[in-house]
Amino acid sequence: MPISLPTSIDDTVALLKSAGYIAGRDLGTVVFLALKMGRPLFLEGEAGVGKTEIAKVLSEALGRKLIRLQCYEGLDVSSAVYEWNYAAQMIEIRMAEASGTLDRDRLGHDVFAEKFLIKRPLLQALESTGGAAPILLIDEIDRTDEAFEAFLLEVLSDFQVTIPELGTVKANEPPIVVITSNRTREVHDALKRRCLYHWVGYPDAKREEAIIRTKRPEASAALAREVVAFVQALRGGDIYKAPGVAETLDWVTALHELDCVTLDPQTVNDTLGVLLKYQDDIARMEGSEAKRILTQVKEELRTTGYV
Repeated sequence: MPISLPTSIDDTVALLKSAGYIAGRDLGTVVFLALKMGRPLFLEGEAGVGKTEIAKVLSEALGRKLIRLQCYEGLDVSSAVYEWNYAAQMIEIRMAEASGTLDRDRLGHDVFAEKFLIKRPLLQALESTGGAAPILLIDEIDRTDEAFEAFLLEVLSDFQVTIPELGTVKANEPPIVVITSNRTREVHDALKRRCLYHWVGYPDAKREEAIIRTKRPEASAALAREVVAFVQALRGGDIYKAPGVAETLDWVTALHELDCVTLDPQTVNDTLGVLLKYQDDIARMEGSEAKRILTQVKEELRTTGYV
C-alpha cells in the first residue's frame, strides 16, 4: 500500500532509516527535494557505496513498485522501452492464412495490437500501478552510449514515448526516477541538468559503524568497530580499488561466520579476498602491511577508549 511522501528532510532521513538505509543529512536533503520537486535523482559515486540501494529502500519504504533498467553497452530502445512479439505475430498471420479469412488491412491492425507488445522497463514505468507511480531505477547509466542518453532526455522531459503503431503513451503520474553512475565515463551535461545531482561518497567511521549495526546486528560491537577502523585505514592507503560499504558488510558477515569476535593478522590475511577485489591490492596488503595497519587500528581504538 503506497504511503505519502515525506514532508521534511528529517522525515526523509527517518523514512530511509525505516528501510535500513543510514543516510546523512546531505543525502536526505537531495532525496527530499527530488521527491518534492518531481525531478530525477542522479547519484554518482564509486561502486558499492549504496547508490542502487537508495532506489530499493524508497520502493520498500514508500510501498511502490520498483522497476529496474540495468544499463549496458549496446542498450537500445527495443531492450529499454518496447518491442513486438514477432513469434506470436507470425503465428497470428499463419492462423489467418489457414482459416482462409485473410484481410490484409484488418490483419495489419490486429498483429500490432497491444497484446503483442512486450513492455520493457521504461514503458512499464509510465504505467501507474496500485494508484501510485513506481520507482524507476536506471542503473549504471555510464555503461550506455551517448545515443541512448539522447533518447533518455526525451523520455525524462515529457515522460512519454511514441509507439508508431499504437500512438503516444504518457504517464498519468511521472515515476520517481533514480539514475546511478559509477563514473566510468562522463555523462552528458544535458542529462545531468534535468536531474538533482548528488555524489555518494564513502561514509565516515561513525556512519559506517551504524550501517553495520543496522545491517549485521549479529556481529559484536567490538568486531564492528575494528572492521570499520581497518576499512577506513585501507581507504586512506595506496590501493587501486578501495572497498565500498558492500564489501565492508560482506567482510563482517564472513568474519561472523568464522566465529571471529576480534581481528587478528591471520584472519585478516585469510579473508582479504572478501574485502579487496584486485590481486595487486591483496598482494600489497597481506602479510606485514595488514599486520601493521591492524596494530595501528587496535592501538587507536585503545587510545580512544573503545576497547
